[in-house]
Amino acid sequence: MIYVFLADGFEETEALTTVDILRRGKLELKTVAVGTENEIVCSSHGIKVIADICEKDIDKNNLAGIVLPGGMPGTLNLEKSAVVSEYLTYCYDHNLIIGAICAAPSILGKRGILNGRKATCFPGFEKFLSQSDGNGEFAVTDGNIVTGKGMGATIPFALQLLELFKDRQSAEVVFQSLQCPYSYV
Repeated sequence: MIYVFLADGFEETEALTTVDILRRGKLELKTVAVGTENEIVCSSHGIKVIADICEKDIDKNNLAGIVLPGGMPGTLNLEKSAVVSEYLTYCYDHNLIIGAICAAPSILGKRGILNGRKATCFPGFEKFLSQSDGNGEFAVTDGNIVTGKGMGATIPFALQLLELFKDRQSAEVVFQSLQCPYSYV
């Protein structure tokens, strides 16, 4: 199971395009409403989304990894969530896949998860990446961690996640179906 965490103020393209691409790749995932008693989460641009489940309903059985979309104040809301913190620690400790895009890589950087790793983020958040590099790239995979620069980098970010969660062939098949005028690697 893959969890895509959605907190109020999340960037909708980063979250929903990633969900779309991973589901096109036939991966099992659920969107998770963070910081709310129900499944309704409001994006950074005022779009209300109904998540698959609430944070109280998640568990670590068959967990493959997590995805943290960016956006403001979504990133700050993810960062202050005890559940997101618990799952981020669990994924890091068990070498599971972690994806973070836009401002969300700052959460990983502040925790030291990106130390010595290549990563990227939205311009202005590099100071939280510590010893990381790779900010010239739209999406970066280093081991089990994928980071993305921002909303415009969502397709390469999601395809790199699909490749890690499944395989390169699946990512290439989905990529071809999207009719993108560029490569994702």
